[in-house]
Amino acid sequence: MQIPVSLKNKVAIVGVGESDIGKLPHMTGLGLNAQAAKRAIEDAGLKPSDIDGLITAYSFTEPYFMLGAVMCEYLGIRPHFNASMTVGGSTPAIMLKHAAEAIAAGQVETVLVCAGENRATGQTRDAALNALLAVGHPYYERPYGGSIPGYYAMIANRYMHEYRTTREQMAAVAVNTRAHALRHPNAHMKKPITLQDVLDAKPVADPLGLLDCCLISDAGGAFIVTSAERAKDLKSSPVYLQGIGEFHTHEHIMCAPSLTEFGAAESGRIAFEMAGVGPQDIDVAELYDCFSIVPIIELEELGFAERGAGGAFFAEGHAAIGGRLPINTHGGMLSHAHAGAVGGLLGIVEAVRQLRGGLGTRQVADAERALVHNEGGILSSHCTVILARNLG
Repeated sequence: MQIPVSLKNKVAIVGVGESDIGKLPHMTGLGLNAQAAKRAIEDAGLKPSDIDGLITAYSFTEPYFMLGAVMCEYLGIRPHFNASMTVGGSTPAIMLKHAAEAIAAGQVETVLVCAGENRATGQTRDAALNALLAVGHPYYERPYGGSIPGYYAMIANRYMHEYRTTREQMAAVAVNTRAHALRHPNAHMKKPITLQDVLDAKPVADPLGLLDCCLISDAGGAFIVTSAERAKDLKSSPVYLQGIGEFHTHEHIMCAPSLTEFGAAESGRIAFEMAGVGPQDIDVAELYDCFSIVPIIELEELGFAERGAGGAFFAEGHAAIGGRLPINTHGGMLSHAHAGAVGGLLGIVEAVRQLRGGLGTRQVADAERALVHNEGGILSSHCTVILARNLG
């Protein structure tokens, strides 16, 4: 297999922003993107005219075919590099990879990466359900009434059977992220929950209840990527890309090679090798958590816990701020926000903020290196990112 060209220390994230979050009926998807982008550009100390590249994600609520070009039009940007991407929840980290590759190749200097949708108020319940059903294979899955929660429930059941992960351990994931969201001023969810609350929540797809499932929010997020050299001269403290790895195994769950082994192990291996570090060198992790079983699987595949030990890691408090490896310090998609691709993007925003420091009660002490993992589809597409406060 060809070894990916190293992107270590070649680029930095120099600005981050997130929109207002929650139920915002006065905001469109484009408006949420624009609000987040404006905040990221201001955070970097740049002007829109300084942006010569833009990458955005897909949208279920905006009716545009060329969404990337529409975003440029909306923001008044005329870039030399522009794209919109659809790789499910792994899209944000893969957008970062494409931005870094374009900068390292000398094709562009400063790239705005953004995503956002008004999923809470911009679509009907029927439209939301149809979007969930669209993920299934049109011939071999959709006719049988499968849904995204149902497919992840299949994975959870198999994982519980094979590795003895318990329902209580999955509930601990939701409790951990809610506790972190309570420390974030812009989180969608502000009400504390207990383990019993999660276990007693309305059933969605056995064994998953309502609080095991990600939010539906109106939200947008953005970050600015530029060369490591240029980053030194900008307003905010840069956070450097040290490693990034991408891997895809399937789209539809009927074609998944396994219901317990996925692509995070390979994307993580590439990222760790590129960065020249291991799991023991990571201070904080932002793991994709569309359902409570998912960060348990990712934690294990990325080498932070042995197979079957990820659930206990959460249940024993090791993922809490102040624990062995704080996870989803902003509250993740279970409690901070989720609106399509923006869910994973806000994990990148949070990792940058953690490495910059100054987050008060949610700050991870002495955070020098962060890992972000995005996954898309039904644990189909994976991208692992390692960021650092300093060049190294």
